[in-house]
Amino acid sequence: MMKTCFTVVALAASAMATASQPALTSPDRHISVSVLPAAGGGLAYSISRDGKPVLLASDLGLQLQGADLASALTLAAASKPRVVSDQYEMVVGKKRSISYRANEQTFTVRNAQRQAMDIVFRVSNDGVAFRYVVAEPSLPHKKLIQERTTFALPPAAKAWMQPIAVAQTGWGRTNPSYEEHYQMDIPVGTVSPSPAGWVFPALFKSGDNWVAVSEAGMDGSFQASRLAPESAGGKYSIGNPMAAEVYPERGLMAEVDGTLTSPWRLLALGPLQTVTNSTLGTDLAAPAIAFDKQLVKPGHASWSWALMKDDATVYDVQKKFIDYAADMHWDYTLIDADWDRKIGYEKVKELVDYAAAKKVGILLWYNSSGPWNSTEYSPKSQLLTHEQRVAEFKRLHDMGVKGVKVDFFNGDAQSMIAYYVSILRDAADAGLLVNFHGATLPRGWTRTWPNLMTMEAVRGMEFTTFEQADEDKMPTHAAMLPFARNLFDPMDFTPMVFGDIPKIKRTSSNGFELATSVLYISGIQHFAEIPEGMATVPAYVKSFLQELPRSWDDSRLVDGYPGQYAVIARRSGDTWYFAGINATESDKTLTLDLSFAGAKQGVVIGDGDAERSFNQRGIAAGKKVAVTIKPHGGFVIKL
Repeated sequence: MMKTCFTVVALAASAMATASQPALTSPDRHISVSVLPAAGGGLAYSISRDGKPVLLASDLGLQLQGADLASALTLAAASKPRVVSDQYEMVVGKKRSISYRANEQTFTVRNAQRQAMDIVFRVSNDGVAFRYVVAEPSLPHKKLIQERTTFALPPAAKAWMQPIAVAQTGWGRTNPSYEEHYQMDIPVGTVSPSPAGWVFPALFKSGDNWVAVSEAGMDGSFQASRLAPESAGGKYSIGNPMAAEVYPERGLMAEVDGTLTSPWRLLALGPLQTVTNSTLGTDLAAPAIAFDKQLVKPGHASWSWALMKDDATVYDVQKKFIDYAADMHWDYTLIDADWDRKIGYEKVKELVDYAAAKKVGILLWYNSSGPWNSTEYSPKSQLLTHEQRVAEFKRLHDMGVKGVKVDFFNGDAQSMIAYYVSILRDAADAGLLVNFHGATLPRGWTRTWPNLMTMEAVRGMEFTTFEQADEDKMPTHAAMLPFARNLFDPMDFTPMVFGDIPKIKRTSSNGFELATSVLYISGIQHFAEIPEGMATVPAYVKSFLQELPRSWDDSRLVDGYPGQYAVIARRSGDTWYFAGINATESDKTLTLDLSFAGAKQGVVIGDGDAERSFNQRGIAAGKKVAVTIKPHGGFVIKL
């Protein structure tokens, strides 16, 4: 196939006037990146795949206090491309052993005052990443005013995006929490329904290619970014957290002494299978801190709050859920909000000891917040300082508690991102696992912090228990998540209900619900179903869930389309698991090629003829298999 050759051109006659350079391409040479002058004397980049444009000329640059590094730039130097390779292990994620290989090139630019900035590009077979590095010695203190990065999609492209709520709105002023419904298959350039903008990852279809835009490499020194609400002509720009999203009396935007290094801006691109299988979100994250591998224990958890709410956070009910976890061969029981007031530390210690005897670990809920919202759930305001966290986490460790669920954060300001990182660090020092709720997107943190098991950052199952309207939208929402929110990072959706949801008419089949146990990646999968609902399922379904792996060695998209249907395969050891859901209103018949699983025998569990019933039959891999999924139905296959 012919490849389009791009050149890196000089931005001014005084610098590299006659120089041109070959394109920066991916190792397989399918993806090409061009760096070129932008209107007004700035710097731009564009991306193509197999000669077809994926991203049009898009702006680069930063505006700092005392340094405009976004306009009137001169390209001073371009390094020789070099190969970057990395091998790492992930316990929580789509794959266990991951190899990353990319071609990297650094472009040094100067403004009219001769102040310098490096822009580092990497191109891998599954996408493009770049970051800014400002080490300018004439500017010892660097304060970010605005990042000028844009992503210019062709006008005919489509978008699948989630708006972000306005800060300190909603219940208890707990927004934003990345908990909105997606706008699907909309024209690029559609204005966000929220003035706060759009969250990462944002998914686009540009011609024959799909593009997922996100960021990675968050160390607490930078704010978390988003896409601005307006994108005229399909040109999206980096948006900032709102002023209210700070940790009280601390910073909104990045501000450092010494070198300012931005997170990686990443674009996974290619066919939908390439994007869905990509690991760029962790490839670009910092390597793992030292943490006792014996404590990194992903698993499954029982949890009363999803269906039973606040009144169930009492001693006798939590003891029952420990017994439930033990019967299901699950690893944890999560005791939710107000446990300190309704049960108390001493009685919780009794539950910890009782659970340990049954080989079940206890997880405890905490309220992260200080004055930034009006929530009253406790324990509250006990994690605000390093000294508080050290004391509280030591107490939990000494009690035998395995981890914490920390809720109700205040957004994406630099100071709030630093708060997340501080909690992770102090929890790691105490040997505790972490789950963040009411939270931002992880952005690769599960690689850097092995004790981070999962994060919410999704309109999860709990919302379907509040209003029928949410339940009615749940199937299409659920079919969107593998392609966006759960694309790179673990997601605590808290899936799976087989019985009734109080005061709500369920819209999904039991096969659909069972499929979500495999479809979604979460280091600790908190299942919403309660013992009474689990008692209604056939023995083979219960056995499937008792034996379900806690982590995966490999994953791949088999078939799917965002918001309509998804079939994903995951491998543990030499056993493959497949999960499929159909969010449409019609039967969907798929012909699945399972040959990559080898010549294996297995079973498929799907929907029976009666409502909420199951059906099981034998199946053989090594050939194509036809599967028909009912509307709002689903299946699992074990080979």
